[in-house]
Amino acid sequence: MTIKRVSEHEFQTDLQTQGITLVDFDAPWCPPCKVLSPILEQLHEELGGTVDVLKVNCDDNPALASKYGIMSMPTVILFNNGEPAEKLVGLRPKDVYTQLIAKYEDLNS
Repeated sequence: MTIKRVSEHEFQTDLQTQGITLVDFDAPWCPPCKVLSPILEQLHEELGGTVDVLKVNCDDNPALASKYGIMSMPTVILFNNGEPAEKLVGLRPKDVYTQLIAKYEDLNS
């Protein structure tokens, strides 16, 4: 199961309106983004279908990056029920993402 890379046109369609979606705003030239990718892949596999993970290439989708105030990469935004709830700028350890997801799973239950 791989993470879906979306464009501006697909973003709203693929963003879950119920539950949690992590969106990774990245670029192919960004070294920390390359380190984050396998961490998010691992989370995506472990969480099965409970949390959706999307990737947005900021170079290809500048309007979307601008809309969400992406100033540095990688930036991961947690969307809860289709609304941006938390923004993590920069590379973080896996447990930071796990704890953030758990916080919103608790809020949603």
